[in-house]
Amino acid sequence: MPILSGSPPVEVHLKRSARAQRFSLRVSRLDGKVTLSMPLRAREGEALAFLKGNEDWLRETLQAMPGSMVQRVSLGSMIPVEGKALQIVAGPGRSIRTEGDRLLVPGDPATVGARVAAWLKVLARDRLAAASTRYATMVGRRYSALALRDTRSRWGSCSPDGRLMYSWRLVMAPPAVLDYVAAHEVAHLVELNHSAAYWAVVERIYPGWQAQRAWLHAEGQAVCGSRSCMVSWTPASH
Repeated sequence: MPILSGSPPVEVHLKRSARAQRFSLRVSRLDGKVTLSMPLRAREGEALAFLKGNEDWLRETLQAMPGSMVQRVSLGSMIPVEGKALQIVAGPGRSIRTEGDRLLVPGDPATVGARVAAWLKVLARDRLAAASTRYATMVGRRYSALALRDTRSRWGSCSPDGRLMYSWRLVMAPPAVLDYVAAHEVAHLVELNHSAAYWAVVERIYPGWQAQRAWLHAEGQAVCGSRSCMVSWTPASH
């Protein structure tokens, strides 16, 4: 998956299509997913050149999306990170880091929102990859891929071919909640349903999951910005 470097970095999904006669960029209004469609015989280098040439439009589109952290976060803002409220303050050096109840963000104050969003996504990927691998080992299965999105309708999903998808906003929730969602989705590698057998797998790899599920229903709106966030399995027809 290509990554458009910059602040913040942007994941771009390449899609080859027999119908495509030209390159095209699309940004999903549902979850912010960026898709670059290209003809079957086109070279990837040409697609990446097209992407770079339209970088300004892409970043403006992403920033203008409702609920964008780039729009809402600035110095002095409070945000949850792994279940703990941190205040964003100016910091030294080049890297973002936590210090007590503060999140130190160096650089131009005008880019704080973009930098914090990018930092949170990297942290989310690290935490979710580690948790997913841990639970996959426990059930003796492997997932085929892991992707992060800014979904407003679900916390995570597992496709029939073993692809895991998570909302990066899970890194704002307490670590136990993130672990539960990872266990919930990994359990679908064993049972592609929500049967009693499926929940038995969840109970085996994450005992006491009910408390974390209750937290998501009670407190999840503050993290994902929607009352409808949930964990789910994506059936083959999706």
